[in-house]
Amino acid sequence: MDIKLDPSRDDLPLMANTSHILVKHYVLDLDVNFESQILEGTIVLFFESGNKFKKQSSSTEETYPSESNEACKFRTPEPCHIPVTNTRTVSSKMGYNDFVICGKGEKDTSGKDGNHDNQEQASGISSSKYCCDTGNHGSEDFLLVLDCCDLSVLKVEEVDVAAVPGIEKLTRSPKLRNQIVRELVALPADRWREQLDYYARCSQAPCCGELLFDIDTWSLQIRKTGAQTATDFPHAIRIRYTTKPQGRSVTWTSDQSGRPCVYTMGSPINNRALFPCQEPPVAMSTWQATVRAAASFVVLMSGENSAKPTQLREGCSSWHYYVTMPMPASTFTIAVGSWTETKPEICSSNDLATESSFSPFEADFRYVGVCGHVGYPCRFQNASATTQEVIPHRVFAPVCLKGACQETVLPLIPRCLSAAHSVLGTHPFSRLDVLIVPANFPSLGMASPHLVFLSQSTLTGMSQLCGTRLCHEIAHAWFGLAIGARDWTEEWLSEGFATHLEDVFWAKAQKLAPEEAQEQQGLRDCLRWRRLQDEVRNSPEDMQVLRPNKEKTGHVSDSGSSVIKHGLNPEKVFMQVHYLKGYFLLRFLATRLGDDTYFSFLRKFVHTFHGQLILSEDFLQMLLESIPEERRRTSQDTNTGIFVEATKCIFSFGGLLSFHPLPNKVMEFICMAPSPLALGDLDFITENIFLWTHKETFVVIVEVKSSISMEWWPPTTNLHP
Repeated sequence: MDIKLDPSRDDLPLMANTSHILVKHYVLDLDVNFESQILEGTIVLFFESGNKFKKQSSSTEETYPSESNEACKFRTPEPCHIPVTNTRTVSSKMGYNDFVICGKGEKDTSGKDGNHDNQEQASGISSSKYCCDTGNHGSEDFLLVLDCCDLSVLKVEEVDVAAVPGIEKLTRSPKLRNQIVRELVALPADRWREQLDYYARCSQAPCCGELLFDIDTWSLQIRKTGAQTATDFPHAIRIRYTTKPQGRSVTWTSDQSGRPCVYTMGSPINNRALFPCQEPPVAMSTWQATVRAAASFVVLMSGENSAKPTQLREGCSSWHYYVTMPMPASTFTIAVGSWTETKPEICSSNDLATESSFSPFEADFRYVGVCGHVGYPCRFQNASATTQEVIPHRVFAPVCLKGACQETVLPLIPRCLSAAHSVLGTHPFSRLDVLIVPANFPSLGMASPHLVFLSQSTLTGMSQLCGTRLCHEIAHAWFGLAIGARDWTEEWLSEGFATHLEDVFWAKAQKLAPEEAQEQQGLRDCLRWRRLQDEVRNSPEDMQVLRPNKEKTGHVSDSGSSVIKHGLNPEKVFMQVHYLKGYFLLRFLATRLGDDTYFSFLRKFVHTFHGQLILSEDFLQMLLESIPEERRRTSQDTNTGIFVEATKCIFSFGGLLSFHPLPNKVMEFICMAPSPLALGDLDFITENIFLWTHKETFVVIVEVKSSISMEWWPPTTNLHP
């Protein structure tokens, strides 16, 4: 299809200046208001300043234009005051008489721009373009840029963390607020309880001055007069805001029983319409959240604790969740509704596993140094957790689907979790909630840390659909969550692995005989191959590649901002190219190496890179380094191995791909192919690994120095029964 994509429409900008300053922890304090269909409250951000303070390049300024013709305008702060605890009222309007609303119950009275209607006053603040720079520019103030969309920001203020009793224990200079935060975010992993407590107490501290802010389509920009570098900028700020009913990060709807609910449904803009944040995946942070809702509602979140409601007053409850594993803000998930927990009639011994027995709280710190990630209470360092086949799990659903869940979902979860553990080892997360989401959910499932959404469609028919989808989402615990892509355009690192592993997990969960598993696998290969052919024929070529940024994959601007190529393209939601091409690459590797070698490597890879962000070359380079020498060569007798000898590289990189003369052996191989190869069909993953898709033929090409392998996949005989 010859479709011209408009980068200004299709690409999703990531505006946060993460090269200058990083959010290390979020503290959210929100009320759920079903009457107004908003979440309102505050978020406190704790920062760690970076070491890059370069001026933003002119090219970057052109890439991310401001909505306004003027470079920057800032809200003038109001006189500072110590906030008083808000007394919330209870409302039961809008026909939800059965669901008491916990919140202010007020309509949104903000201006058309969605922000607090502060009138700008003459304050001597320069509105030149340099005010928009995000680094240190001599006489200009440092500008904090957060990713933000569809939010009404009411106030931004510096938090006086020095006012917290006992905080002086963290530093010898209690008057230096930024130093206190630096010491707080740097507390070692074994002091995580103390750290969370300090975060909570600091989040409730009084303000010590309001900050200037402005908001445009994609970002919230904040500065403090006189703070010229990220080091000088306040390291703890509070933002008072509300979401908007039309915000694209959450969906307000009714469940299958007709009761109101709200949940995050995996929007292309992720969570930036839920709270101001740093979207780039490099901004790995922890969080804690307190959410208040009517007592009839259950609040589920992607926290590592199984929260229980605390009654605040009649008709209103509070729920508190937290995480201690740093992860991108996009992994934050919430679902509030009249969910009913579905419990098994007879509990098995596996189902009775308690969270406290194997939670990350008790990580064995004797093994510190084994993991390559930043410090946090890691399950891979816990000898007990490594042997836990089935983690504690719960199932929630609208009341009308309780029976179907009890019959279909509950029996499958222990089997799927155990199968996953037998393949990859330690479960990265300590527990799992599964929620059957409303009928408007746009896919079969979505995985978040500790929380999986499943479509009601998975409850129909036999257990095959529910089982395979559960296995797919469970696989994301390792690939997509515990190990994330440093560049979101490399979706195959998440979806390709999950698609590949769902078959492996599900075969083990069913306890299939090898012959039956192979037969089932062949059928899936055929169906996926046909689907890939259809996608290649009916989708834009530049949306079919696994690495659309090519040699610029993983690159960001000096400030840390970047774009997600095609991130807003509406067609992308329905495409499975990244699932399927990634799947076939991994199937090729597993087939050529043999299951024992391949899955032994995969477990080693998970242990090495969990808790980290990767690019394709990280996986492929480690694979090549781990393959035994005898497996690297192709034997004409046994047709095993990955590489055959060759004398030249077949591609070079210099802006555009170009051909080099091919070795005779490879040329003969191409000439004997069932269809000719075209340059436009080339899809390269790294400088060492290539995929080539053309009409009826899928080619895997591996090129490492002087070694080349070309394989047709799948074999034609497997595609035509």
